[in-house]
Amino acid sequence: MYETAYLERVMQDEYGTHLYITIPDRLLQDTIIEKRIRKAEMRFDDGRHISIDQRKKAYATINDIALWTGNVPEAEKEDMKYEYIKRTGRDYISLSNCTMDEAREFINVLMEFAIENGVPLSERGIERTDDIGKYLYYCIKHRKCCICGRPGEIHHVDTIGMGNDRKKVDDSSFRKMCLCREHHTIAHQRGMTAFEKMYKVYGIVIKEDIRLMA
Repeated sequence: MYETAYLERVMQDEYGTHLYITIPDRLLQDTIIEKRIRKAEMRFDDGRHISIDQRKKAYATINDIALWTGNVPEAEKEDMKYEYIKRTGRDYISLSNCTMDEAREFINVLMEFAIENGVPLSERGIERTDDIGKYLYYCIKHRKCCICGRPGEIHHVDTIGMGNDRKKVDDSSFRKMCLCREHHTIAHQRGMTAFEKMYKVYGIVIKEDIRLMA
């Protein structure tokens, strides 16, 4: 369920930040109670418009996808806008005047689509993304190397330890990334500190069971 809310009041104390929001013209109390909704994801819109860099990344990725599908870029752009609607539940987006947050989410959709489908990118995905954390998550989710985009395997930045059964150890608090066999080998050879600096990537913590994500 996706709704647009307006922030009416904000307070802060030692327990955190407390918000009072209004969702106009929507009566959602029964739905919230019936579904026992206790958590919500909030996205703060500061009103800033899409940047030149974001627009460049979006169009470059659309062009790459168009080359892969055989579609013309303008038609592919429209297809990806509807993919954005489907995946996010948001409204139709315009790349001429959308907000920076909307542009970032649109680029996230483009990147996940490219990663999921193995779309060849004209530059490394880490350079194309507008949200490195999301990009690294999508690479793990779809088992694609975060360096080169080839099929990959999970690499534990925080080592599980010798003698432990990887299938039984709870690694939900361990930092991970997805690497192809070649880059997995390089990571072991060079060490993670040098590897992360070289490729501008880092391990992330995923609380979900990664075995169920593929």
